[in-house]
Amino acid sequence: MTQLWNLDGKWLATAADWLAAEENYRWLDFGGDVQILTPMLLQVMVQRDIHCLRLFAPPESEQPIGIVGLSSITDFFKTATLWYVLGDKTYATGGYTTQAVRQLLDHGFGSLGLQAINAWAVEGNVASIRVLEKTGFRPIGRQRRCHRLGDRYLDRLLFDLLAHEHRRTKCLKAPSH
Repeated sequence: MTQLWNLDGKWLATAADWLAAEENYRWLDFGGDVQILTPMLLQVMVQRDIHCLRLFAPPESEQPIGIVGLSSITDFFKTATLWYVLGDKTYATGGYTTQAVRQLLDHGFGSLGLQAINAWAVEGNVASIRVLEKTGFRPIGRQRRCHRLGDRYLDRLLFDLLAHEHRRTKCLKAPSH
């Protein structure tokens, strides 16, 4: 099973490097025209309760390969927005991002008591859409022509997952005895 670690000072520069790579940041939007997170911005995010950021790694590895996050966490509404980046693309076909997302969802719906988690993926980002589908997210709509990639404007596909749907998905995937 994929390991999840708290993001701390030791790995801030590594995570920031992943988030500063064009192949990754072009799919992201942290608000206020921010796509690239510097180590300092990432440190600020780690310190705020509205973010839950975790590094993930293959089993028994000492080296993280990506980051998963819940952002815009609201205690009153019990909601958050999911995002993730696989930093080391040599692990792209191992299912590690999907496993990390499942574990973060367990934490969000369990320990944090969230009721709904939303996410979005840019149309054409097949890998990201597959992660959302495999982890139980349902499509709920699209924001048209709101994501800029170079000189093109693409749609964002919107997804959500409710706490009771996540529990049902986990029960369906549990091994039978």
